[in-house]
Amino acid sequence: MRERLGEILWAALLISLPVTSFPFFPGGVGGATLVRPLAVYPLLLLLPIVILPRLWKASLPRPAQPLLAFAVVATGSTLLALVSLQAGVRGVSVQARALRSLATLGLGLALYFTVVLYLRDEAALRRSLRWLYLGMALTLAWGSLQAVYILHFNQDYFDLLGKIQRFISTRPLFERRVSGMTFEPNWFAEQIVFLWMPWLLAAALTRRSAFRWRWGGLMVEHLLIVWGAAVTLFTFSRLGLAALGGLAVLAAGMAIPWGKARRLKGRRLLLWGTGVFLSGALALGLVFTLGQRNQYFSRLWRYWTNPEERGGQSYLEFIAFGQRMTYWETAYRMYADAPWLGVGLGNYAFHFGEYLPYRSWHRQPEIVRQLTPLEGNIRLITPKNLYLRLLAETGLLGTTFFAVFVLLLARQAVHLRSIGGEARFWGTGGLLGLAVFAFASLSYDSLALPNMWVLFGLLSAESLQVGKVGKRMVRRATTNGLTTQSPNYPTN
Repeated sequence: MRERLGEILWAALLISLPVTSFPFFPGGVGGATLVRPLAVYPLLLLLPIVILPRLWKASLPRPAQPLLAFAVVATGSTLLALVSLQAGVRGVSVQARALRSLATLGLGLALYFTVVLYLRDEAALRRSLRWLYLGMALTLAWGSLQAVYILHFNQDYFDLLGKIQRFISTRPLFERRVSGMTFEPNWFAEQIVFLWMPWLLAAALTRRSAFRWRWGGLMVEHLLIVWGAAVTLFTFSRLGLAALGGLAVLAAGMAIPWGKARRLKGRRLLLWGTGVFLSGALALGLVFTLGQRNQYFSRLWRYWTNPEERGGQSYLEFIAFGQRMTYWETAYRMYADAPWLGVGLGNYAFHFGEYLPYRSWHRQPEIVRQLTPLEGNIRLITPKNLYLRLLAETGLLGTTFFAVFVLLLARQAVHLRSIGGEARFWGTGGLLGLAVFAFASLSYDSLALPNMWVLFGLLSAESLQVGKVGKRMVRRATTNGLTTQSPNYPTN
């Protein structure tokens, strides 16, 4: 009974991942925050029913050690900041901010360890991909319905979808961009390229589908890749489209048989290069054509095509990127002043005015808004860069532990890819996902968004399974007097 209930809750968790700002959250669980994953509900039930009973018996992956060390440093830094900080900002107390920040860290850790501990065999990993893809299909279907009013706007249709969106997200729909089931279009684009696309591309590269259905060489994953890429275009997310393009380049690089490249004849190389060039040109043409429908996205080229709109702004200010660099510079100044432990998790907002560079901000209205207290505005500023947030809030110690955690995951992915077979699929998807993480972290800083924790957890879960196989091979070989180690599989 417990295992059956666990399977239902696990499927519910994976299917509900697209909903990241669920409106029906009690205040104590995070009702005043932007990030409100619907997956928290099945997660809270999974923890006592399945995960905690397994925690004391299961072996943890190596990356878990630096991750736990990071959690200890971040918690210590936050508690120390409670002693020095006195006043809050915008009605948010230091104690409330610390509690919420530690809760988001706990949510991320719970997601990672739940994925690692729940998936105990290869069959469970494969079933999980199907549930993950089902959640993707549902949110892509909802995003496709939103794309209709971008191509041809109809107020009644838009209002109807908007009423439904109120039950899914805390933020209304955008008239010129699709946001799926998330808070904003950037989150949706990141979700597509981070949570799902790496595994889909890995399936296409290794020809290992999570489904039995095939039509010739066509798999379900191929259809989801095309569908996901098309919907990403309508988010008009600059980071999302750049990450999607980067993924396509990486996947193409993995598909090239580099060992045979020197033996390829000139004609085949010419055909390959022409195909890549035409595909890239087609993609850029679609981006430019659709981008004309969105004033925000078309800023990327209107700075040159419509110079009268510049208003004395630099290019980075015109495309609304200048304030991001200001947030980053402010975060670095905090780190320079508290290099070892930082200012405490979530405390960037309390020190923002103190460490903001001293210069004129009249051409960056967003900075002015952050410095101007407005009634009803309780949203606190963040660095919008995970690397600099960790440096500013957890210092060099916390950032180092987190970096070691990610590097160990990368090592696992490389090793899995080198083994071949089923492990090659997970290693390929892991490397693609870590590449997206490295790029996307330049634009987001939340520890509560599930995307990275699910990716990290799946990679570690597969590595544990491979490790178990390696141990069995070592024991069997030792019993037969053949060898004392396995050349391909790790034993821990």
